[in-house]
Amino acid sequence: MKAEDHYHTGIVVEDVAATLEWLSETAGYHWCEPLAGEHVVELAGGERTVPYHFVYSVTEPRLEIVAAQPGTLWQPADSGIHHLGYWSSDMDEDIAALGAAGLPVEAAGRNPDGSLTWAYCRGSAGPRIELVTRSLEPLLSRLWS
Repeated sequence: MKAEDHYHTGIVVEDVAATLEWLSETAGYHWCEPLAGEHVVELAGGERTVPYHFVYSVTEPRLEIVAAQPGTLWQPADSGIHHLGYWSSDMDEDIAALGAAGLPVEAAGRNPDGSLTWAYCRGSAGPRIELVTRSLEPLLSRLWS
């Protein structure tokens, strides 16, 4: 992992609207349009379709505020930080490196062609590491502008 590839900090919350308002009022954050829908997630027990609702800040350092989803790994973390998001130019290589460092894949999402778009890697301590394929950077950059 390289520090310069870190692009967001993910925080899972029970009330997205209240959190956005609080961060705007207390820390001056501004937000892009929320994203919501469903996605297929690969988990240790197999694939599962999970609803999602999240909002990225347009303000940096970039935050991703994610709505908690009961019965999933998207639950508020004791530390407040659910994950640290990093761009990956080679998902397989970065996943292998994190796995060798004791952070195996916990969950992942794929494109229709089977290529990985993102993966959560989690060790025994600290927040998850989210790898996101760098090919999504132009799309997300448009969202943030």
